[in-house]
Amino acid sequence: MIQKKELQKQRDALTKGDKVITAGGIYGKVKDVKETTITLEIADNVRITIDKNSVYANAVDSNSAAEAKA
Repeated sequence: MIQKKELQKQRDALTKGDKVITAGGIYGKVKDVKETTITLEIADNVRITIDKNSVYANAVDSNSAAEAKA
């Protein structure tokens, strides 16, 4: 349960410019945050709108954790 709360906190704190990973494994940069959706730029001038609940992790945090394990 604690992990769910932390994940929800991260989702609620997302701001323009954050780098994230979606549940589907897509890496992107947040371009817009609305109440239930996020617009991600996944390549130059390629943007997708996703449900906020499909954001799995902050890409910076994820990369740091992977480097710490190595």
